Amino acid sequence: MSYTIDGKTGPWELVIGLEVHAQVISRAKLFSGAATVFGGAPNSQVSFIDAAFPGMLPVINRECVAQAVRTGLGLNAEIHLESRFDRKNYFYADLPAGYQISQYQHPIVGRGVIEIELADGEVRQIGITRLHLEQDAGKSLHDQHPTKSYIDLNRAGVALMEIVSEPDLRSPEEAGAYLRKLRTVLRYLGTCDGNMDEGSMRADVNVSVRKSGEPFRTRCEVKNVNSVRFVMQAIEAEARRQIAVWEEGGTVLQETRLFEPARGITRSMRNKEDAHDYRYFPDPDLLPLKLDPAWVEALRADLPELPDAKKQRFMAEYGLPAYDAGVLVAEQASADYFEAVARGREGRFAANWVIGDLFAALNRTGRTIETSPVAPGALGELLDLVADGTINGRIAKDVFEDMVESGEAPAEIVARKNLRQVTDTGAIESAVASVLAANADKVAEYKSGKEKLFGFFVGQVMKAMAGKGNPALVNDVLRRHLA
Repeated sequence: MSYTIDGKTGPWELVIGLEVHAQVISRAKLFSGAATVFGGAPNSQVSFIDAAFPGMLPVINRECVAQAVRTGLGLNAEIHLESRFDRKNYFYADLPAGYQISQYQHPIVGRGVIEIELADGEVRQIGITRLHLEQDAGKSLHDQHPTKSYIDLNRAGVALMEIVSEPDLRSPEEAGAYLRKLRTVLRYLGTCDGNMDEGSMRADVNVSVRKSGEPFRTRCEVKNVNSVRFVMQAIEAEARRQIAVWEEGGTVLQETRLFEPARGITRSMRNKEDAHDYRYFPDPDLLPLKLDPAWVEALRADLPELPDAKKQRFMAEYGLPAYDAGVLVAEQASADYFEAVARGREGRFAANWVIGDLFAALNRTGRTIETSPVAPGALGELLDLVADGTINGRIAKDVFEDMVESGEAPAEIVARKNLRQVTDTGAIESAVASVLAANADKVAEYKSGKEKLFGFFVGQVMKAMAGKGNPALVNDVLRRHLA
């Protein structure tokens, strides 16, 4: 997909790379036993290690390591059997030790790839440079007091995976597709919940612009963007700012910036640090991390079915088009729901109901698939009533809406409201005769060549039968009478 932004001097190409910080799903932090539950009272989940008390030694959390390896395997990436932790030195009030334990030159996961699909169906491979483990900092609260900043260390020491992409993205749409796909993979793997509104997944966005065929120009990093929509807006805003600077004869400086969604602009935060500014050196309290190849292979064997594989299976097993399969596998809960409905039934029919009627009802009621008022078994029963001719498709829509409101079983609603489909040809013949007699002028128009009126007659007959006529029989009887 060719995406450019027009400036005064013609089109400019975007070059984008993302650094995604994904909080590892683990009950304990990376180097301490303190809890990681979101929403705890400030400073209630802090160990002596997290608070950097003198003499406290970090102990690696095995589950956090396993989660990083699982993620690397899910991204088709190299797993480094030996990696190393370093100290990244910088001062900030919510970093008690004055350094962050991270990985720099020897990360646990190396190069990988993630496949994205764009709105026009184009599929692109986006390179992963590396994934490394590091501990999170605390949180500074600047809105609790008029003259003071408060510090909450609950997040300090929580395990993060920093997933760094290659500069392969070329548009806001591609960046959005990449983030959504990465989040889906992490959720399938169970390694990060991807809740950007809670800060458990956030992105640093590297943006530069260039003329076609040019080498890369200077990039700027937009820090800590916490939604897919804001990432896409930040890329557009920063790219336009850089284009304006270059076209006015200026020079874009490498720096860290912040995005202000309300104003739709980025603003300077600080000059971009280079690696040597952080004075990286191996953490003397942690030995190199060595992984047993058999342990890695055991983790690989235990991986769940991932979205790309599930999509292909849905297309092959249930006969779904690529788009429908992609919508259903975007969230594991949606995929599981669909499979429960489709098992033993016609796949496309089930997919149409889940993607259409169910998703519309969830949006309307503000619910998620996990809290759906209609269980997959109940929706399956409704589809069975349509398939065996008990009700027609039009009546099924009304029954479904009743199920959403009442939670009642579909068969009970059909019985209580007497909604069974009319297949008695005598009743249909009578309704057709009445409709044609009442619309003699339109019958004449139909017979003179206005065949589009056939749909009008079908609608009138169904209305006369309160929607309960068998559509196929209604069509047959109408055609016979009009002939």
